Amino acid sequence: MTTPQQSPTVLVTGSTSGIGAATARMLAARGWHVVVTGRDQARGDDVVSGIRSAGGSAAFVAADLTAAPAELRAFAAAATEAAGGRLDAVVHDAALCPPVDTLTLTDDDLEATLAVNVRAPHVLTAALAPAMVERGHGSIVVIGSWMAHVGHAFVGLYSATKAAELQLMRSWAAEFGPRGVRVNAVSPGATRTPINDDASDVVVRMTAGTPAGRPGTPDEVAAAVAWLLSDDARYVHGAELAVDGGITATRPA
Repeated sequence: MTTPQQSPTVLVTGSTSGIGAATARMLAARGWHVVVTGRDQARGDDVVSGIRSAGGSAAFVAADLTAAPAELRAFAAAATEAAGGRLDAVVHDAALCPPVDTLTLTDDDLEATLAVNVRAPHVLTAALAPAMVERGHGSIVVIGSWMAHVGHAFVGLYSATKAAELQLMRSWAAEFGPRGVRVNAVSPGATRTPINDDASDVVVRMTAGTPAGRPGTPDEVAAAVAWLLSDDARYVHGAELAVDGGITATRPA
């Protein structure tokens, strides 16, 4: 196994479960040294242990992405140190999705969702992109959502934050791309994750009429992220890759 300094390095936020954990495992299997992060130390240690048992390289750094910008910048420095002093890529996966409508959304959930889904990616990108620019190479992938493109009566705030994140991605591609840092997005459709285990029937119904005819899996999203971070995607800038079974393009009535 190569050392973190010899391997390409990546920070994956929200990587203690679901799509983030699948992305961390897949990138580690492809030779990346992965900085796993989240609020839960036990879950983070479990992901890291699994990666190492499979022969990969990973480290865990705890983080609360609702924290103030100064604390987020301190986390960015700690993640860089855990990566061996250099981060080649960042995957912005962490997100909150309060399962409520506008009238029942609490003030606390409003503030936390805006912080995790919009403020944290912005602060972390501002903290980490300059070193990539200085080296003349790097990559950032934002995890968006098909819900950023449709009106939804139940999770409007989440949809709005994902639309904001996708617009940040496009702006970052314009800002950093000419200086060697590629920025793109992967937007999953209805995907089976631990978060929606209790709504499995709903996810199945949502996807029954799509071209794929089924929910997505975290590994399918992770594979798209891995491709965007690879040299095979070196001419891809500012793109949103829909890994959604066709739900955005052919949304059933």
